[in-house]
Parts: sequence; structure tokens; C-alpha cells
Amino acid sequence: MSGKVKQDDINKALWAACDIFRGTISADTYKDFILTMLFLKYISDVWQDHYDNYRKEYGDEPELIEEMLKNERFVLPRNASYYALYDQRHEPGNGERIDQALHAIEEVNGTKLKDAGKSVFQDISFNTDRLGEEKQKNTILRDLLEEFSKAELNLKPSRVGSLDVIGNAYEYLIKNFAASGGQKAGEFYTPPEVSELIAELLDPQPGDTICDPACGSASLLMKCGRKVREHHGSKQYALYGQEAIGSTWSLAKMNMFLHGEDNHKIEWGDTLRNPKLLDPHGQLLKFDIVTANPPFSLDKWGHDTAEHDQFGRFNRGIPPKTKGDYAFILHMIETLKPKTGRMAVVVPHGVLFRGASEGKIRQKLIDENLLDAVIGLPEKLFYGTGIPAAILVFNKAKTDENVLFIDASREFKSGKNQNLLGEEQIQNILLTYRHRIKSDKYSHRANFEEIRENDYNLNISRYVNTFEEEAEIDLLMVRAEREQLKTKLQILEAEMDNHLRELGYGA
Repeated sequence: MSGKVKQDDINKALWAACDIFRGTISADTYKDFILTMLFLKYISDVWQDHYDNYRKEYGDEPELIEEMLKNERFVLPRNASYYALYDQRHEPGNGERIDQALHAIEEVNGTKLKDAGKSVFQDISFNTDRLGEEKQKNTILRDLLEEFSKAELNLKPSRVGSLDVIGNAYEYLIKNFAASGGQKAGEFYTPPEVSELIAELLDPQPGDTICDPACGSASLLMKCGRKVREHHGSKQYALYGQEAIGSTWSLAKMNMFLHGEDNHKIEWGDTLRNPKLLDPHGQLLKFDIVTANPPFSLDKWGHDTAEHDQFGRFNRGIPPKTKGDYAFILHMIETLKPKTGRMAVVVPHGVLFRGASEGKIRQKLIDENLLDAVIGLPEKLFYGTGIPAAILVFNKAKTDENVLFIDASREFKSGKNQNLLGEEQIQNILLTYRHRIKSDKYSHRANFEEIRENDYNLNISRYVNTFEEEAEIDLLMVRAEREQLKTKLQILEAEMDNHLRELGYGA
């Protein structure tokens, strides 16, 4: 099968592969098997593609080709490739062979697939009793290997191009598991167009350090890195992230590995309770750019220890016990470089107007002139939740004293089950933000006095009036139309009476 592969074809093939596990293990578990096998297939196809190219160039010279392959960005041991496993699929021991292959890949690639001794594949085992007794397990894994031999899952670089295969597949599977009731709490993937918008808003520059403290599969982080390459032709940047869910941390590491993002540090752990991105003195690292789509209104975020936080992240106030939105915001603010840092965070709308401790925190952030913009997004944009969200942009280098409000909630393309931000909608937001444009029913620059008059409530409708006046009703015209209708009705009733009499139903 030649030509470019479509992400939609990859997604459908992966969803079909999920059928192998249904009825054996839960939906939130077999996602990990599918994505890990996708990783193995991808790197095997990349390796095979390079091997074939060297063979064309140098002929049938195995030793020379082996030497050339040693210069590749990653190493794939001969017996650890997908194709070696596929050739042995009918033999006993599929689970053990797959686990050994993954371990071998980790070992020969050093730190690229490990972090502080933690293994990317430590939470996944194909040789598990959860797949049934040995014979059943072997059959399931044979079927899985065969599913990945489909033409749609030929992932050679010439066919894949610049697709974020792992990230896009993760998005697709999360969306479908959520729709079928298999959603894991808090796993809300950032849609690609929202990542694109955020990356453009933050405008990463060569030399920037970029952090996502709730990085998921790292697609948002990588999108920011890609902007430096696209706009400046530079690879001079560093990516940092932290992710609480072990299997998702593994996906982030795999994603970085696949895309050649070697200048990164992705930590595994709870950012709020145990931040891991620290300097040599044990203090929070500071970054040029911080961005995240953290879990909305996270319950049990660490309220009990916040008062004595060793990093002083909550000196503006302690967020409520059952809503961690401002806990993430405050953490992110504290990790910005003092005079140059900028950040964008996705939040539910309650963050804009809820009172009590959140209202006090919001007031302090505004009074410190840190808040740069509030951008309202359409509803049904995020997989796993239908509620509308907003992007808050903060900037430590602000020179004016106003906040830009953009109401983009009505600017979207309708999808089958989700709304989408199209290129036109993204460009409208970016143009308005970059030039601080004030536009009727779309955007407004509010000074501090106006915000104070609104009691520091950031509800966008208080600043951007989207009310559409109804057209005036001409009562004389309505009366004339009513009289015409009455006349027509009388004529129709007379005609109906005549018809009924002709049929013998009249008086």
C-alpha cells in the first residue's frame, strides 16, 4: 500500500484491534496494550524503512548496513522488532517475547526511554494472567500481532509524514472510550486545534524553556516545540513536563522518543503534591513558557498540605478543597521566570467568577497585573466533557494595564459529536490577541477600574456584549396580514362546506 496514510484509517484499524480484548479486560486497560503495540510497530517500520534505504544504497552488505544503522537516532535490536515477533506469532510464549522485546529496546536506548531509573514499560506487561490462561493469552496476542500487519498500520516515515501518530491515536481512543463509558477520570485530551491555538498565543522563541505540569501524552508540549522549528528554523529549546498517571507518562516518553525530542525531561508524579521539576537547590524550576490543560475542578488535589507548602505556591490564598483549578494556576505562576515568563492554561468557566477563596486569589492575580487575556471557547470542544472552557493568558512582561476579553464561543465548525476550531476561527483569535483589537460582540479591552467595578468577576459576558437586538415589529403590517389570513380562511371553509355537501355530508 503506497501513498500517505490517513490518521482516520490508522484510528479505525486501532479501534478494530480493540475488539481482540473486549470481554477479557476493561476498556481503560486495553488502551495501554494497543498504544504500546502501536509504538513498537512504528519504530519497527521506521527502522525497516532505513534498513531498506541503506540496502538500496550499499547493496547486500549486512555488516556495512549494521554499522550504518548504529548511527541512527535510536537502536532496534534484531529480535526486538515487531516483524521478528510477528514471524513467531504461532509459537507458544507470545507474551514473554513481547515483554523481552520491550525491555531490550529500553536497555539499548539508554535514557531516551527511561527517567531517573523509571521504565517506560514498567506498568505494561503482555505476559499477564489478566489476558487469561497461557493458551488464550497466546491466541489473543497472535491476533493482536496480525491486526497490526494490516496495510492501514504500515507506518513507514514516507507514509506517515509529520503525523503525531501516538498523540492522535491517544486522542481518538480516549474519545471513544469516553463515549462508550470507559473513560478514566480526568483524562481529557487537548484537541489538536486547541494545542495549535495555545502554541501560537505563547509564540515560543529559540532558547525558550517550555513546561507543561499536567502534560498527558505531551502533544501540547511538542506543539510548542514545533513552533520554534517552524517559525525560526531552530531546535534550540527544551521541553519539561510532569504527569501523574503512570501509563500516560509512558505515552509522553514514547511520543518524545518517536519525534526526536531528545532535549526533554518528563517526570512522573503528582505536580501539586510532589512537584519533581526542581533546581539543584530543591526549588521550583522557572520557565519561559508554562502551559497546561489540567483536570477540570480536580477533587482531593492536596488541600490538606497546601497551607504549609514548602514552595510558597499558595501565598495568594488556598483554593477550595474540592476544586483544584486555582491550585494548578498558582503552581504555574510560581514556575514562570520573573520578568519574561508567559503562560496559557485551559480552565472551566467557573474559574472566571466563583467567589470565596477563588475570588480572592483572582483579585490578587489581577491587581498584580499578571492576567493578559481571557478567551472563551465553544462548548463540546474537549473530549470527555461537553462544558465550554476558557484560556487564561498570563504574562510577567506586561506593559499595559488592561485585560483583553475574547468571546470565541460562537466561532466553531460543527463536527459529528464534537465542535471544532477551524483555521479561520484560530486566526481570528490570534489576530485579535496580537493586536489587542476591540471588536463589537467579539472582544473588549477592560481596564482595571472596569474589572474592579465588576467585583473582579471575569465572566466574559460582562465585558463582551453579544446581545442581538430583535428587529422592531410593524404592528400595522401584522394586523393587515392577519386580516388577509382571516379572509383566506373564510374562503377555504366555504369551499370545504361545498365539497362536504356534494359528498352527502351537508345539512
